[in-house]
Amino acid sequence: MAAPGDARDRPEHAPASADAASADVLAEGLAGAARRAGLDRAAAGEPIRGHALLAAMGGVRGLVEALLPGIVFLVVFTVTRDLVPSVIAPAALGVVFLLLRLAARSQTSPAIGGLVGILLSALLALRTGDGRDFYLLGFWTNGAYGVALLVSVLVGWPLLGLAVGALMGEGTAWRRQRVKYRALRLLTLIWVGFFALRLVVQLPLYFADNVEALGVTRLIMGTPLYGLLVVLSFLFVRGLYPRDVNGPAGQH
Repeated sequence: MAAPGDARDRPEHAPASADAASADVLAEGLAGAARRAGLDRAAAGEPIRGHALLAAMGGVRGLVEALLPGIVFLVVFTVTRDLVPSVIAPAALGVVFLLLRLAARSQTSPAIGGLVGILLSALLALRTGDGRDFYLLGFWTNGAYGVALLVSVLVGWPLLGLAVGALMGEGTAWRRQRVKYRALRLLTLIWVGFFALRLVVQLPLYFADNVEALGVTRLIMGTPLYGLLVVLSFLFVRGLYPRDVNGPAGQH
């Protein structure tokens, strides 16, 4: 009978201490992203509530900032077929969002990130003169995220595991527990599937030059679907780390 923590409870190729130290550094960065996505609520033991989906999408302000520029581009381009005003309008909105956050002395990084994304998308579209290229950047980012997550699974360090481990305060100890390791590997693969699904659905619309359908699909599969997956991940983590009334999550 193998004792807990026995080598048979660990996944193959257990890391050396130097690898674990590097993973801890990466895990802290991933944990910050997970906190911004709302997964820290699972670590704190909070129950899932009706507002969790909205919170996962950044609240009302975050939802507006994420969706409105894309809606404006799609409407202006569909009506005018003129690329210049179509990219100027969402860029102007991005500037307004940033100024509003500065005036309110609130966190500006979401608005800055959104504005940079809009400007890069606008430059790509203006460079080619093709409205569908406004969405080109999204294909590259989805592909990059999907590949990074998939590679992390293949090398035995699933990125969602690193993030969750940091949030739960157990570092990389989850890798020595077969059930947690497999579950967090599965969670990472689910996110790989999310990014792959975006490409599978949207790339045919891009090559068909169907800007309207591509724009609508991008909006639906963007922040709303992302927020839903964050909440499902929240529930997944909560089930993996049951909270004891006398101690932190996962301590029994």
